Amino acid sequence: MAGRRRGWFRSSGRDEWIEQARAGVVAAFLDMDRRQSAADSAVRAVAEVRPDPALARGWETIRNRCYTAAGVYLALNDDLEAAERDGTPVPGGALRAEQVTGQLAEAGRAVDEFWTAHRARLEDAVAVLGAVPRFAEEVRAEAERVLTAAASSEYTGYRSIRSGVAAVDEALLTLAAATTEGPGRVRAAATALREVTALLSEALAQAPSRRGAAANAIASVTTRIAAVRTRAEGLGAAYSALLREFNAASSADLTNNERVSQQAVAAAETALAGARAAAAEHDPETALELTTSARASLAAAEQQVDAVTRRLTLLREVAANPNSTAEAVRFRLRDAQMLAVSRGLVAEWGSVLDAQIDRIDRAVAALTGRHPNYWAYVTELDTIADFIAGVVDRMRKEPGHRRG
Repeated sequence: MAGRRRGWFRSSGRDEWIEQARAGVVAAFLDMDRRQSAADSAVRAVAEVRPDPALARGWETIRNRCYTAAGVYLALNDDLEAAERDGTPVPGGALRAEQVTGQLAEAGRAVDEFWTAHRARLEDAVAVLGAVPRFAEEVRAEAERVLTAAASSEYTGYRSIRSGVAAVDEALLTLAAATTEGPGRVRAAATALREVTALLSEALAQAPSRRGAAANAIASVTTRIAAVRTRAEGLGAAYSALLREFNAASSADLTNNERVSQQAVAAAETALAGARAAAAEHDPETALELTTSARASLAAAEQQVDAVTRRLTLLREVAANPNSTAEAVRFRLRDAQMLAVSRGLVAEWGSVLDAQIDRIDRAVAALTGRHPNYWAYVTELDTIADFIAGVVDRMRKEPGHRRG
Protein backbone atom coordinates (compact mmCIF):
# COMPACT_ATOMS: atom_id res chain seq x y z
CA MET A 1 0.00 0.00 0.00
CA ALA A 2 2.96 2.34 0.60
CA GLY A 3 3.39 3.05 -3.12
CA ARG A 4 -0.22 4.09 -3.45
CA ARG A 5 -0.18 6.63 -0.65
CA ARG A 6 1.72 9.27 -2.64
CA GLY A 7 -1.38 9.90 -4.72
CA TRP A 8 -3.74 10.18 -1.77
CA PHE A 9 -2.76 13.73 -0.97
CA ARG A 10 -2.51 15.19 -4.53
CA SER A 11 -4.86 17.96 -5.43
CA SER A 12 -5.39 19.64 -8.75
CA GLY A 13 -7.39 22.41 -7.16
CA ARG A 14 -10.10 21.93 -9.78
CA ASP A 15 -12.59 20.04 -7.66
CA GLU A 16 -12.97 21.10 -4.06
CA TRP A 17 -15.47 18.32 -3.36
CA ILE A 18 -13.04 15.61 -4.43
CA GLU A 19 -10.29 17.10 -2.27
CA GLN A 20 -12.60 17.18 0.76
CA ALA A 21 -13.77 13.60 0.15
CA ARG A 22 -10.20 12.39 -0.20
CA ALA A 23 -9.17 14.14 3.01
CA GLY A 24 -12.02 12.51 4.92
CA VAL A 25 -11.44 8.95 3.73
CA VAL A 26 -7.65 9.26 4.06
CA ALA A 27 -8.02 10.37 7.68
CA ALA A 28 -10.40 7.50 8.41
CA PHE A 29 -8.07 5.01 6.70
CA LEU A 30 -4.94 6.17 8.51
CA ASP A 31 -6.77 6.05 11.84
CA MET A 32 -7.96 2.47 11.20
CA ASP A 33 -4.54 1.43 9.87
CA ARG A 34 -2.82 2.76 12.99
CA ARG A 35 -5.13 0.83 15.28
CA GLN A 36 -4.88 -2.33 13.20
CA SER A 37 -1.08 -2.22 13.07
CA ALA A 38 -0.82 -1.82 16.85
CA ALA A 39 -3.22 -4.68 17.52
CA ASP A 40 -1.57 -6.89 14.89
CA SER A 41 1.83 -6.41 16.52
CA ALA A 42 0.38 -7.23 19.93
CA VAL A 43 -1.29 -10.39 18.66
CA ARG A 44 2.01 -11.50 17.13
CA ALA A 45 3.64 -10.83 20.49
CA VAL A 46 1.08 -13.09 22.20
CA ALA A 47 1.82 -15.81 19.64
CA GLU A 48 5.52 -15.66 20.51
CA VAL A 49 5.15 -15.38 24.29
CA ARG A 50 2.13 -17.56 25.12
CA PRO A 51 0.26 -18.77 22.01
CA ASP A 52 -3.54 -18.57 22.22
CA PRO A 53 -5.28 -20.10 19.18
CA ALA A 54 -8.68 -18.73 20.20
CA LEU A 55 -7.36 -15.18 20.45
CA ALA A 56 -5.56 -15.56 17.12
CA ARG A 57 -8.76 -16.77 15.41
CA GLY A 58 -10.72 -13.85 16.85
CA TRP A 59 -8.17 -11.37 15.60
CA GLU A 60 -8.06 -12.93 12.13
CA THR A 61 -11.76 -12.17 11.66
CA ILE A 62 -11.29 -8.53 12.61
CA ARG A 63 -8.12 -8.16 10.57
CA ASN A 64 -9.93 -9.47 7.49
CA ARG A 65 -12.63 -6.89 8.14
CA CYS A 66 -9.94 -4.19 8.13
CA TYR A 67 -8.49 -5.56 4.89
CA THR A 68 -11.92 -5.44 3.27
CA ALA A 69 -12.44 -1.84 4.37
CA ALA A 70 -8.98 -0.93 3.07
CA GLY A 71 -9.81 -2.51 -0.29
CA VAL A 72 -12.97 -0.46 -0.59
CA TYR A 73 -11.02 2.67 0.32
CA LEU A 74 -8.36 2.00 -2.34
CA ALA A 75 -11.02 1.49 -5.00
CA LEU A 76 -12.65 4.81 -4.09
CA ASN A 77 -9.29 6.57 -4.07
CA ASP A 78 -8.56 5.25 -7.57
CA ASP A 79 -11.91 6.59 -8.81
CA LEU A 80 -11.31 9.97 -7.20
CA GLU A 81 -7.87 10.23 -8.77
CA ALA A 82 -9.28 9.33 -12.19
CA ALA A 83 -12.05 11.88 -11.82
CA GLU A 84 -9.61 14.59 -10.79
CA ARG A 85 -7.19 13.73 -13.57
CA ASP A 86 -9.71 13.29 -16.39
CA GLY A 87 -12.41 15.65 -15.23
CA THR A 88 -14.98 12.86 -15.20
CA PRO A 89 -17.80 12.68 -12.64
CA VAL A 90 -17.99 10.15 -9.76
CA PRO A 91 -21.60 8.88 -9.66
CA GLY A 92 -22.93 9.01 -6.09
CA GLY A 93 -19.48 10.16 -5.03
CA ALA A 94 -20.49 12.01 -1.85
CA LEU A 95 -22.61 9.13 -0.56
CA ARG A 96 -19.96 6.59 -1.51
CA ALA A 97 -17.25 8.56 0.31
CA GLU A 98 -19.49 8.75 3.36
CA GLN A 99 -20.10 4.98 3.25
CA VAL A 100 -16.40 4.17 2.87
CA THR A 101 -15.53 6.50 5.74
CA GLY A 102 -18.16 4.76 7.87
CA GLN A 103 -16.87 1.32 6.94
CA LEU A 104 -13.33 2.31 7.91
CA ALA A 105 -14.58 3.76 11.18
CA GLU A 106 -16.54 0.56 11.96
CA ALA A 107 -13.46 -1.56 11.30
CA GLY A 108 -11.45 0.70 13.60
CA ARG A 109 -14.08 0.36 16.34
CA ALA A 110 -13.96 -3.45 15.96
CA VAL A 111 -10.21 -3.28 16.55
CA ASP A 112 -10.83 -1.14 19.65
CA GLU A 113 -13.35 -3.64 21.01
CA PHE A 114 -10.92 -6.49 20.46
CA TRP A 115 -8.16 -4.57 22.21
CA THR A 116 -10.40 -3.70 25.16
CA ALA A 117 -11.48 -7.33 25.57
CA HIS A 118 -7.90 -8.62 25.57
CA ARG A 119 -6.00 -5.56 26.81
CA ALA A 120 -4.16 -7.29 29.67
CA ARG A 121 -2.94 -10.18 27.52
CA LEU A 122 -1.91 -7.95 24.64
CA GLU A 123 -0.13 -5.31 26.69
CA ASP A 124 1.67 -7.94 28.76
CA ALA A 125 2.95 -9.73 25.65
CA VAL A 126 4.13 -6.47 24.10
CA ALA A 127 5.93 -5.56 27.33
CA VAL A 128 7.58 -8.97 27.54
CA LEU A 129 8.88 -8.83 23.99
CA GLY A 130 9.91 -5.23 24.42
CA ALA A 131 12.13 -6.26 27.31
CA VAL A 132 13.74 -9.12 25.37
CA PRO A 133 16.87 -7.26 24.15
CA ARG A 134 17.75 -6.06 27.64
CA PHE A 135 16.92 -9.46 29.15
CA ALA A 136 19.11 -11.24 26.61
CA GLU A 137 22.00 -8.87 27.22
CA GLU A 138 21.77 -9.27 31.00
CA VAL A 139 21.69 -13.06 30.69
CA ARG A 140 24.62 -13.03 28.27
CA ALA A 141 26.67 -10.85 30.62
CA GLU A 142 25.96 -13.13 33.58
CA ALA A 143 26.89 -16.20 31.54
CA GLU A 144 30.22 -14.66 30.57
CA ARG A 145 30.89 -13.70 34.18
CA VAL A 146 30.26 -17.26 35.38
CA LEU A 147 32.40 -18.69 32.58
CA THR A 148 35.25 -16.45 33.68
CA ALA A 149 34.83 -17.65 37.26
CA ALA A 150 34.86 -21.26 36.09
CA ALA A 151 38.02 -20.75 34.05
CA SER A 152 39.88 -19.38 37.07
CA SER A 153 38.50 -21.90 39.56
CA GLU A 154 40.75 -24.53 41.15
CA TYR A 155 37.90 -26.96 40.59
CA THR A 156 37.71 -26.46 36.84
CA GLY A 157 38.63 -30.12 36.30
CA TYR A 158 35.52 -31.36 38.10
CA ARG A 159 33.12 -33.08 35.77
CA SER A 160 30.16 -30.89 36.83
CA ILE A 161 32.20 -27.77 36.02
CA ARG A 162 33.38 -29.11 32.66
CA SER A 163 29.90 -30.16 31.58
CA GLY A 164 28.43 -26.90 32.89
CA VAL A 165 30.93 -24.82 30.89
CA ALA A 166 30.15 -26.82 27.74
CA ALA A 167 26.40 -26.29 28.25
CA VAL A 168 26.80 -22.53 28.73
CA ASP A 169 29.05 -22.23 25.67
CA GLU A 170 26.48 -24.04 23.54
CA ALA A 171 23.63 -21.92 24.90
CA LEU A 172 25.56 -18.73 24.10
CA LEU A 173 25.95 -19.86 20.50
CA THR A 174 22.24 -20.65 20.32
CA LEU A 175 21.38 -17.19 21.64
CA ALA A 176 23.65 -15.53 19.08
CA ALA A 177 22.00 -17.45 16.25
CA ALA A 178 18.50 -16.61 17.56
CA THR A 179 18.99 -12.87 17.10
CA THR A 180 18.03 -13.24 13.44
CA GLU A 181 14.93 -15.31 14.20
CA GLY A 182 12.73 -12.86 16.08
CA PRO A 183 12.23 -11.82 19.70
CA GLY A 184 10.34 -14.97 20.62
CA ARG A 185 13.28 -17.20 19.74
CA VAL A 186 15.68 -14.81 21.44
CA ARG A 187 13.63 -14.91 24.62
CA ALA A 188 13.53 -18.72 24.60
CA ALA A 189 17.27 -18.95 23.95
CA ALA A 190 18.03 -16.43 26.69
CA THR A 191 15.85 -18.31 29.14
CA ALA A 192 17.68 -21.55 28.34
CA LEU A 193 21.03 -19.79 28.77
CA ARG A 194 19.95 -18.43 32.14
CA GLU A 195 19.03 -21.93 33.32
CA VAL A 196 22.34 -23.58 32.37
CA THR A 197 24.25 -20.61 33.77
CA ALA A 198 22.49 -21.08 37.09
CA LEU A 199 23.45 -24.77 37.08
CA LEU A 200 27.10 -23.93 36.43
CA SER A 201 27.04 -21.28 39.13
CA GLU A 202 25.60 -23.81 41.58
CA ALA A 203 28.24 -26.36 40.62
CA LEU A 204 30.95 -23.79 41.33
CA ALA A 205 29.37 -22.98 44.69
CA GLN A 206 29.18 -26.66 45.66
CA ALA A 207 32.64 -27.61 44.42
CA PRO A 208 34.58 -26.68 47.60
CA SER A 209 32.41 -29.01 49.70
CA ARG A 210 32.69 -32.00 47.38
CA ARG A 211 35.87 -33.39 48.91
CA GLY A 212 34.45 -33.39 52.42
CA ALA A 213 31.16 -34.81 51.19
CA ALA A 214 32.97 -37.61 49.37
CA ALA A 215 35.04 -38.45 52.48
CA ASN A 216 31.91 -38.59 54.63
CA ALA A 217 30.07 -40.72 52.06
CA ILE A 218 32.94 -43.18 51.85
CA ALA A 219 33.02 -43.52 55.64
CA SER A 220 29.25 -43.96 55.80
CA VAL A 221 29.19 -46.64 53.08
CA THR A 222 32.08 -48.47 54.73
CA THR A 223 30.09 -48.70 57.98
CA ARG A 224 26.91 -49.71 56.19
CA ILE A 225 28.62 -52.47 54.23
CA ALA A 226 29.78 -54.01 57.50
CA ALA A 227 26.27 -53.80 58.93
CA VAL A 228 24.62 -55.33 55.87
CA ARG A 229 27.21 -58.10 55.74
CA THR A 230 26.43 -58.93 59.37
CA ARG A 231 22.71 -59.03 58.66
CA ALA A 232 23.24 -61.17 55.58
CA GLU A 233 25.08 -63.74 57.64
CA GLY A 234 21.80 -64.62 59.34
CA LEU A 235 19.93 -65.12 56.09
CA GLY A 236 20.99 -68.75 55.69
CA ALA A 237 19.73 -69.67 59.12
CA ALA A 238 16.40 -67.93 58.53
CA TYR A 239 15.94 -69.71 55.21
CA SER A 240 16.75 -73.06 56.81
CA ALA A 241 14.10 -72.38 59.47
CA LEU A 242 11.57 -71.68 56.73
CA LEU A 243 12.30 -75.06 55.14
CA ARG A 244 12.10 -76.89 58.49
CA GLU A 245 8.98 -75.28 59.84
CA PHE A 246 6.84 -74.68 56.79
CA ASN A 247 5.71 -76.08 53.48
CA ALA A 248 8.50 -75.84 50.90
CA ALA A 249 6.19 -73.85 48.63
CA SER A 250 6.11 -71.10 51.27
CA SER A 251 9.71 -70.17 50.48
CA ALA A 252 10.15 -71.34 46.88
CA ASP A 253 10.41 -67.74 45.64
CA LEU A 254 13.23 -67.03 48.13
CA THR A 255 15.62 -69.75 46.99
CA ASN A 256 18.18 -67.38 45.45
CA ASN A 257 17.97 -64.56 47.98
CA GLU A 258 21.19 -65.47 49.78
CA ARG A 259 23.20 -65.62 46.56
CA VAL A 260 21.68 -62.41 45.21
CA SER A 261 22.31 -60.55 48.47
CA GLN A 262 25.95 -61.67 48.44
CA GLN A 263 26.32 -60.44 44.87
CA ALA A 264 24.80 -57.09 45.84
CA VAL A 265 27.20 -56.70 48.77
CA ALA A 266 30.11 -57.56 46.48
CA ALA A 267 28.94 -54.91 44.00
CA ALA A 268 28.80 -52.36 46.81
CA GLU A 269 32.35 -53.25 47.85
CA THR A 270 33.55 -52.80 44.27
CA ALA A 271 31.86 -49.42 44.02
CA LEU A 272 33.34 -48.39 47.36
CA ALA A 273 36.84 -49.33 46.21
CA GLY A 274 36.31 -47.21 43.10
CA ALA A 275 35.11 -44.31 45.24
CA ARG A 276 38.24 -44.48 47.38
CA ALA A 277 40.44 -44.50 44.27
CA ALA A 278 38.59 -41.53 42.78
CA ALA A 279 38.90 -39.57 46.00
CA ALA A 280 42.64 -40.28 46.06
CA GLU A 281 42.86 -38.91 42.52
CA HIS A 282 41.12 -35.68 43.60
CA ASP A 283 37.90 -36.57 41.79
CA PRO A 284 35.30 -36.31 44.57
CA GLU A 285 32.35 -36.09 42.20
CA THR A 286 33.07 -39.53 40.76
CA ALA A 287 33.61 -40.76 44.31
CA LEU A 288 30.17 -39.46 45.30
CA GLU A 289 28.54 -41.13 42.30
CA LEU A 290 30.19 -44.43 43.21
CA THR A 291 29.07 -44.21 46.83
CA THR A 292 25.54 -43.60 45.57
CA SER A 293 25.84 -46.75 43.46
CA ALA A 294 27.17 -48.63 46.49
CA ARG A 295 24.18 -47.53 48.57
CA ALA A 296 21.80 -48.75 45.88
CA SER A 297 23.51 -52.17 45.89
CA LEU A 298 23.32 -52.33 49.69
CA ALA A 299 19.63 -51.45 49.61
CA ALA A 300 19.10 -54.34 47.17
CA ALA A 301 21.02 -56.69 49.47
CA GLU A 302 18.92 -55.60 52.45
CA GLN A 303 15.74 -56.28 50.50
CA GLN A 304 16.89 -59.84 49.83
CA VAL A 305 17.69 -60.39 53.49
CA ASP A 306 14.50 -58.75 54.76
CA ALA A 307 12.33 -60.78 52.40
CA VAL A 308 13.49 -63.99 54.11
CA THR A 309 13.41 -62.81 57.71
CA ARG A 310 10.05 -61.08 57.33
CA ARG A 311 8.59 -64.15 55.65
CA LEU A 312 9.71 -66.31 58.56
CA THR A 313 8.24 -63.88 61.11
CA LEU A 314 4.96 -63.60 59.21
CA LEU A 315 4.46 -67.33 58.76
CA ARG A 316 5.20 -67.99 62.41
CA GLU A 317 2.58 -65.41 63.41
CA VAL A 318 0.00 -66.91 61.05
CA ALA A 319 0.77 -70.46 62.13
CA ALA A 320 0.29 -69.45 65.77
CA ASN A 321 -3.23 -68.13 65.05
CA PRO A 322 -4.44 -68.83 61.50
CA ASN A 323 -8.00 -67.73 62.21
CA SER A 324 -7.02 -64.17 63.13
CA THR A 325 -5.87 -63.52 59.57
CA ALA A 326 -9.11 -64.80 58.08
CA GLU A 327 -11.21 -62.94 60.66
CA ALA A 328 -9.52 -59.66 59.76
CA VAL A 329 -10.61 -60.13 56.15
CA ARG A 330 -14.12 -61.19 57.19
CA PHE A 331 -14.37 -57.99 59.23
CA ARG A 332 -13.49 -55.92 56.16
CA LEU A 333 -16.06 -57.84 54.16
CA ARG A 334 -18.81 -57.13 56.72
CA ASP A 335 -17.96 -53.44 56.62
CA ALA A 336 -18.22 -53.49 52.82
CA GLN A 337 -21.58 -55.27 52.95
CA MET A 338 -22.95 -52.70 55.41
CA LEU A 339 -21.76 -49.91 53.12
CA ALA A 340 -23.61 -51.51 50.21
CA VAL A 341 -26.80 -51.63 52.29
CA SER A 342 -26.47 -48.07 53.58
CA ARG A 343 -25.93 -46.67 50.10
CA GLY A 344 -28.63 -48.74 48.45
CA LEU A 345 -26.15 -50.62 46.27
CA VAL A 346 -26.98 -54.20 47.23
CA ALA A 347 -28.36 -54.96 43.76
CA GLU A 348 -25.10 -53.90 42.15
CA TRP A 349 -22.57 -55.25 44.63
CA GLY A 350 -24.34 -57.63 47.02
CA SER A 351 -23.66 -60.86 45.10
CA VAL A 352 -20.08 -59.77 44.35
CA LEU A 353 -19.36 -59.29 48.05
CA ASP A 354 -21.18 -62.48 49.04
CA ALA A 355 -18.93 -64.43 46.70
CA GLN A 356 -15.93 -63.41 48.82
CA ILE A 357 -17.30 -65.43 51.74
CA ASP A 358 -16.76 -68.61 49.72
CA ARG A 359 -13.26 -67.51 48.74
CA ILE A 360 -12.33 -66.96 52.38
CA ASP A 361 -13.81 -70.32 53.38
CA ARG A 362 -11.88 -72.11 50.64
CA ALA A 363 -8.63 -70.47 51.75
CA VAL A 364 -9.21 -71.62 55.33
CA ALA A 365 -10.16 -75.13 54.22
CA ALA A 366 -6.91 -75.42 52.25
CA LEU A 367 -4.87 -75.33 55.49
CA THR A 368 -4.42 -79.11 55.77
CA GLY A 369 -1.60 -81.50 56.48
CA ARG A 370 1.40 -81.36 58.78
CA HIS A 371 2.86 -78.36 56.99
CA PRO A 372 -0.02 -76.28 55.54
CA ASN A 373 0.90 -73.80 52.88
CA TYR A 374 0.51 -70.70 55.03
CA TRP A 375 2.11 -68.49 52.41
CA ALA A 376 -0.54 -69.42 49.83
CA TYR A 377 -3.13 -68.84 52.56
CA VAL A 378 -1.85 -65.36 53.36
CA THR A 379 -1.45 -64.48 49.69
CA GLU A 380 -5.02 -65.49 48.87
CA LEU A 381 -6.46 -63.58 51.82
CA ASP A 382 -4.46 -60.50 50.82
CA THR A 383 -5.86 -60.79 47.29
CA ILE A 384 -9.40 -61.01 48.68
CA ALA A 385 -8.79 -58.01 50.96
CA ASP A 386 -7.50 -55.95 48.03
CA PHE A 387 -10.53 -56.92 45.96
CA ILE A 388 -12.89 -55.86 48.76
CA ALA A 389 -11.05 -52.55 49.11
CA GLY A 390 -11.50 -51.96 45.38
CA VAL A 391 -15.25 -52.62 45.63
CA VAL A 392 -15.53 -50.24 48.58
CA ASP A 393 -13.71 -47.55 46.64
CA ARG A 394 -16.05 -47.94 43.68
CA MET A 395 -19.14 -47.88 45.92
CA ARG A 396 -17.98 -44.66 47.57
CA LYS A 397 -17.67 -43.06 44.16
CA GLU A 398 -21.15 -44.11 43.06
CA PRO A 399 -24.05 -41.77 43.86
CA GLY A 400 -26.02 -44.41 45.79
CA HIS A 401 -29.78 -44.89 45.85
CA ARG A 402 -32.53 -44.25 48.34
CA ARG A 403 -34.12 -47.32 49.77
CA GLY A 404 -37.87 -47.43 49.59
